[in-house]
Amino acid sequence: MSDPVPIIEVTDLVRKFGSRTVLRGLSFKVFKGDTMIIMGGSGCGKSTLLRHINGAMKPTSGSIKIFGEEITTMNERQLAHIRRRYGMLFQSGALLQSMTVGENVALPVTEHGKLDSDIVELMVKMKLEMVGLTGFENLKPAEISGGMKKRVGLARALALDPELLFSDEPTSGLDPIMTAVVDKLTQELTRQLGMTAVVVTHDMTSAFRIGTKMIMLGAGPKQGTIIASGTPDEIRNSPDPEVQQFIRGEADGPVPLKLSKDDYINRLLGNQERIGKGKH
Repeated sequence: MSDPVPIIEVTDLVRKFGSRTVLRGLSFKVFKGDTMIIMGGSGCGKSTLLRHINGAMKPTSGSIKIFGEEITTMNERQLAHIRRRYGMLFQSGALLQSMTVGENVALPVTEHGKLDSDIVELMVKMKLEMVGLTGFENLKPAEISGGMKKRVGLARALALDPELLFSDEPTSGLDPIMTAVVDKLTQELTRQLGMTAVVVTHDMTSAFRIGTKMIMLGAGPKQGTIIASGTPDEIRNSPDPEVQQFIRGEADGPVPLKLSKDDYINRLLGNQERIGKGKH
């Protein structure tokens, strides 16, 4: 029996901004049904990696295949048919304040096809029901809570019944109860709909609750590289002290509590050699 074709396949991905290298030859695969967690400290390149995978940015070099198709060489028109197959949940929810909740959820449907308004209305109600917000379609985003906005964002991401869901810090700014609600919805929806998910987060409780596979990006001298990958249990048992510092939330360790101005500037410029040697 042949190996399954990955939903996402990233090979030797490099991204440079001038002299600064943010992603350093990353390679990994995401298979159907996985909930892949991308984690790491602030500024490690998580969101940059996500923007490359969803086609919003082009790499300096390397390959990104989604559904078996190379997206790094596609133009916007060619990317459109790939984008119909995935949904995107943004960090802030990214709802348009001038539109109602229902109009926000309907956006992907109206952008990608011409359907009768009655059908669109029914689809909106179904998606809001899926995230537990029945009857909220006529409210404006300003009239609902932060947790509800995330759920509306999730309903919008699901509007076209995607095979793949990208999620950028879905629980950022939420209290523990609402975090658990969003996590439970993500778990249930991926399981019920057979979706694959890629979630960027630094919330370890959420990560270990929903993740089936994980990769962690390094900091300092290892910035822009994958320092650990595997199942949640494999990550928990990783011998790498930087991984353990991160998942335990320790203030000091391989990633230092105190950082000099020179080291900070060198980190921004990507001068890894000097950081690795340290100061004498």
